[in-house]
Amino acid sequence: MVIYMDIINLTHNIFISGHRVKSFALKLGQTKNIWLVNCHEGCQHDLIKENIKISQISGIILTDLNIDSTAGLLGLLSSLSLLNRKKILHIYGPPNLDQYINLMKKYAKTNFCYSLYLHIFKTRLLLDFDNYQVYAFIKKNKEFVFLNKERNKIFILSKAKLFRLIEGPLYGKLKQGMVFLLPDGFVVDGTSFVLDRYSGIKTSFLGDFYINRQSAEISSLSNIIYSLFY
Repeated sequence: MVIYMDIINLTHNIFISGHRVKSFALKLGQTKNIWLVNCHEGCQHDLIKENIKISQISGIILTDLNIDSTAGLLGLLSSLSLLNRKKILHIYGPPNLDQYINLMKKYAKTNFCYSLYLHIFKTRLLLDFDNYQVYAFIKKNKEFVFLNKERNKIFILSKAKLFRLIEGPLYGKLKQGMVFLLPDGFVVDGTSFVLDRYSGIKTSFLGDFYINRQSAEISSLSNIIYSLFY
């Protein structure tokens, strides 16, 4: 089964400096974990409209520390604390992210009951899930690539059930491409029950208003391209 990523736009009508700024909620595959890209003012209300619980949020990616990207961050972090969150929250952002968070806590005279792990952007692999990898490309421009991992030999479960094949070790052998000769002479060829390769879906998020050559080259092979600005 191919696992896709749900991309939920949270900022349909927010304009900053003449262009529309975007925040996304990302649901990776069939997991309950949610990742946010930017946290605009009123982010919690938009999450409620999309029937997303803030307790599901595993991490936040801040493309920059401008007010349009972070205005809702303090409120969101405080709400998670009020919910008595215990799970670690990961926040990825540009340099000075730690100073920004500390000043924000000092200004609000608050602390959080859960642990915050802060990560500074570099050109590298940011996250590695079972089915997804997230890369950051940081130079003059910023780009984030969500890559649905390539998978080999995906077993077609629905087809096996259609032929009323018994679940268990037989499925594993069919996935390996083994061939079975039944007593009535019928041949079951395992290769007909698998997809040879799933190449994966590459989704690029462009984090700057102007696109340079590096961003164009990185995103050229993407299946889906989103700009965080209009």
